Formats: sequence, structure tokens, C-alpha cells
Amino acid sequence: MIIGDRSVPRQTVPTCPAPVKEHSSFRYPRLDIKSSVTHIFPECSAKGQHWPFPAVGAAGIMEIVYVYVKKRSEFGRQCNFSDRPAEINVDIQPDPEQILNYIERNPVDTGVQCAGDMSEHEVNTERFEMETRGVNHLEGGWPKDVNPLEMEQTIRYRKKVEKDENYINTIMQLGSLMEHCIKQNNAINIYEEYFEEEETVEVTDEAPSAKTINVFRDPNTIKRTATHLSWHPDGSRKLAVAYSSLEFQRGSKDMSYDSYIWDLETPNRPELVLRPSSPLVCLEYNPKDSHILVGGCYNGQIAYWDTRKGGLAVELTAVELGHRDPVYGVIWLQSKTGTDCFSASTDGQVLWWDIRKLSEPTETLVMDISRKGILENALGVISLEFEPTMPTKFMVGTEQGVVISCNRKAKTPAEKIVATFSGHHGPVYALQRNPFFPKNFLTVGDWTARIWSEDSRESSIMWTRYHMSYITDGCWSTIRPAVFFTTKMDGTLDVWDFLFKQNDPSLSLKVCDDPLFSLRLQDNGRFIGCGSKLGTVTLLEVSSRLCTLQRNEKNLATAMFERETKREKILEARHREMRLKERTKLEGKEEEPKEEAVEEKPEELLERVQKEFFDIIESELRRKERAKSKLQGQVAGEERGTYRVRPGSKATEEQGEG
Repeated sequence: MIIGDRSVPRQTVPTCPAPVKEHSSFRYPRLDIKSSVTHIFPECSAKGQHWPFPAVGAAGIMEIVYVYVKKRSEFGRQCNFSDRPAEINVDIQPDPEQILNYIERNPVDTGVQCAGDMSEHEVNTERFEMETRGVNHLEGGWPKDVNPLEMEQTIRYRKKVEKDENYINTIMQLGSLMEHCIKQNNAINIYEEYFEEEETVEVTDEAPSAKTINVFRDPNTIKRTATHLSWHPDGSRKLAVAYSSLEFQRGSKDMSYDSYIWDLETPNRPELVLRPSSPLVCLEYNPKDSHILVGGCYNGQIAYWDTRKGGLAVELTAVELGHRDPVYGVIWLQSKTGTDCFSASTDGQVLWWDIRKLSEPTETLVMDISRKGILENALGVISLEFEPTMPTKFMVGTEQGVVISCNRKAKTPAEKIVATFSGHHGPVYALQRNPFFPKNFLTVGDWTARIWSEDSRESSIMWTRYHMSYITDGCWSTIRPAVFFTTKMDGTLDVWDFLFKQNDPSLSLKVCDDPLFSLRLQDNGRFIGCGSKLGTVTLLEVSSRLCTLQRNEKNLATAMFERETKREKILEARHREMRLKERTKLEGKEEEPKEEAVEEKPEELLERVQKEFFDIIESELRRKERAKSKLQGQVAGEERGTYRVRPGSKATEEQGEG
């Protein structure tokens, strides 16, 4: 059968798998190809036949119609599907004999890991070591024939050099290089404070907290106590630590005497090693010259160092002219030269020094509160305090728990001891004035920390509760007037904010397991250094709430200090009045028997005593007779049938009718 309108050579198609009828024809769809590309059809290899490859006409357009002829019997049988019910093809019954061949499989432990394999990677970045360099320019370079001290010769020679062409060319070249820097410096103020007003912003949402920044460990095998800390006055990038063993005659012979200056960015090794002749108990930076440090030794000597000259002491006091006991405190004084300091020791002396001449002290004061100046009666000083805004006053804390206020400019040694404050049961380990309110000062000793006022000498105006561990050190915050810090023997740092909470610390942080012995706050109030018994210095950073001045905090702190001071004054006046009354009462009782003893003779006194004795006996006999007669009257009344009952009772009515 031929279908189509074009004559195409007949081809036989491949045989289909299932013939259905005798003859039939099948027609591919008609394709219109308008392309000059020859289309290749897949070949069919059945019975050696294949699909044709039609050629494209000259016009590029042709119609392909392929007609093939196939027998109906080759189409296959028609598929006729129908539904029928399920039927069983195979039914295998269980065989009991096969159970003997059953073997239970042994349990097998199999592990499956879903996570990917981890590998350790290390990255070591390049570290740039920082070092400090300086340039010192001195007047020099003058020819031999020019005297630099003669003004006329130097001016004449300078004018001669300025006229030289080489000098002019050099200045012009350097001027062009510096012109850009000068303009930039004039346009931008590099010292401008952009966030100065944010210091007074109140932070109320953030809870008080602190985190460890760095840890500096004693590099020696035999560990010593970090007894004192001192921050570098410029930038506070360095921390000087004094190391010594405060246990009397328990130090090892191989114990090192070295103390260290640490850089905050390199905790692995100290920046400078200070090598004293005896272990340092205290160490302080000079606020005017940051290269100078002064230290107090365990043997009572005073030494000072210049970091530019190395770790050996520049000068040292003589042993016989210094203190007799360890120097527990040394502080720089406010002077024009910046070379004056004073020290205190448990030998009961306060000595003033000039580091330019340490051969002998410039002044001496004995801490004898009886104001007799006897060294044997002096109280041992264990803490020292000096406020630069009050240059003539200083305070000392003693081993006996007494705080002594002194005036250096007094005329006599007796007048130099102004007042005493007693309140601690043991040594006063820390003593510091409030930087905002110098009349109020903080003391730390035994189990409490106390806040005092110079106007109230009988008692402290505020104090903490008694703790289970000894309090070893304390200091005020340099930013917030109502915040102070304390350290304890159990390794805990307590932060107190008495405007927020008075009974308990606002923050209690476990710094280490060893006892903490020293504490020092940075000038910006953000970093705290804590020294332990084993020589470990932990650097902490407090949260912004603890180092940011709160709104109206100064006014609130002033009001609280004044209120507590006034309350203590009222209590002091009341106690003074009560003591005066008791003293007057006791004196009156003591005077009466003395007068009678003088006036009466022994015979008269014996006669008076006998008379008083017989009077007492007679009064006792009369009392017994009255009691006996009263009892007899009650018995006689009962015999007559008269007796007493409650009014309105039944017995009373019957007695009335009778």
C-alpha cells in the first residue's frame, strides 16, 4: 500500500516482534525540512534492511514520506487484559527436619560513625617584637675654634653655614618632604578625645563581671610570694612585681632574690630582671621618671634602679643606717626634683630618703603613740599611705590594728602624730584614701574591710561582715568613688559597690586556688593585677559597669559618707555621755566610804555593825510573829464555818439564806 504524494524508493522496514493481521500499513508522520543540512536517521539492521538517508534538494526544501509494507501476521498478537482472582502457584509446607540445620548467628559488634574525620591543624603567625627606642639630641658639632658657650661666635658661625649653597639645597629638599606632614598635623588633632562624654553614661543592663587576660608566673623553681605590684606610669603596658618569702627563717638557701618587670604582651618571659641584694618586699615606679624604681628589701635596705642601666641597683642604703626589719612600704613624694621618697617598716620607724644620696635618711619619725619617741614602744608599720593632694599628711597601718594619722610638717615629733584609729583585731594589711573624697579612707585587716572618716575617730563609718578567710589586701577604684576591691586567703577577689549592695560583694571571683597576697588597680580602672602566694600574677579585666562612672554617683557617695559620719558622731556622743555618767556614779560611791572610814573609830564601827545586826534579827522575828498570827486567824474562821468563794456563786447564796 502506497501512501503519500511523492514517489520515494520503496524500502522494507525491520520486522516487528508480533504480527497481528495479514496486511497493514504504517505511516510515519510527515516532516517538512527546510534546511540544507542532511538529516541522518538511525539504521535498522533487521533482515539487512536500513533506513534511508534522503538527500536535500537544490532548493533546500523537501518533503519526506516513507511508505513501508509489512504483513499483518508479523504484527504479533493483540494484548487483551482482564481481571481474575488470586491463585496459588507454589505452596511449600514447613519441614521439621530442617530445624536441625538452623544455626543461630553469633552477635557481632558493629560501629558506625556519622561524623567526618577530624584532623589537627596549627597555624603560626609571624610575630613582630616591639621595642622602645628614643633619640636624645645634645648641642654639639661645633668646630674647634668656635666656643659653643659664646653666643656671638655661635650666631656668626650659624649665619655662615646658612649662606652655604649645599645647606640651602638640603633644606629645600627636606622641606618638600616635611610640608605634607606639617599640613596634615595642622589639619587633624591626633590627641582629640572623640568619646569623652561617654564616660558618664550609666550602664545598668550589664552585670558586674571580670575575665582573665594574662597570667605571669614566677620562672624560678622555688616559688615565692608576689608581695607587691606597681603599674608603669606611662601607658600602663608594664607591671613591676616584687617577689619575696615572708615566712621568717623558712626560706630556702637556693631561693632567688630576683624581681621582675613584665610586659603585658609577653607573659612568657620578663622584660627586665631586677637583682637586689635581698628579696624585695615592695617596689614602686617613679611617677615623674618612669625609668626609675625604688624598692624596700627584706633586710631593711632601700635601693633604686634605672631600667636604662640594667637590672643591678644603682645605689643602696647601708644596712646599719636603714630599717631593722623588712620594709613593707615605700612611696614617692611630690617634689620638684622627683627624687624624694619615704619608707616604713615593722621596726616602728618611718624614714625619708633622697635617692641622690642614700647614705643616710633625711628625716626619721618613731611611731610611738604615747608621743615620747621611744623606739621600744613604737608600733610596727605594715602599710603606708600618701595622697599627693595632701603633701604634708600621711597615714600608717600597724601590726596592732591601729591606724596612725601623721603630719610631717609639725614642729616636734610628738605633734607629728595627729590621731589614731582603732578597729581591727590584727595587722592592717592595706590602707588607702578615697581618690574622690580624701577624708574617707579604706583599711583592710583580720576578716573585715572598713571605711573611716577623719571626723569620726571612735569607730569606722562602714564595714563589711566578718568573712571565713583573712582579707589580705584592698584598694579603691580609680574611676568610681563607691567601688573598692579586696583579696582573701582563699584566692577570691571581691568587688564591693556600696551604692548597689552593702551586705555582700557585687562580684566575687575565684582567681586561683592559692592565697592572694597583693592587689593593684591600673589608673584607668579597667585592669587589676592579683599576686598569689606561689608568685602567680593574674591580670583581670573588669566589665565596663565597674570602670565607668555612673550618673550622680559622686553625689550619692557624698550623701552616704556624710550620713554615716553623722550617725557615728551621734553614737559617739551618746556613748561618751553614758561613760561620763557611769564614771561619776562610781566616783560618788567610792568617796562616801572613804569619808566614813576617816570619821568613825574602830569601836564605833563595831558597835554600829552589831546594832544593825540585832535590828535585822528583831525585824525578822516580828515578821514571823505576824505571819503566825495571820495563820491562826484563818484556822479559827474555818472552824466557825465562814469561808470565801467567788461572788455570785451557789455557795454564797446558801450562806446568805442561812
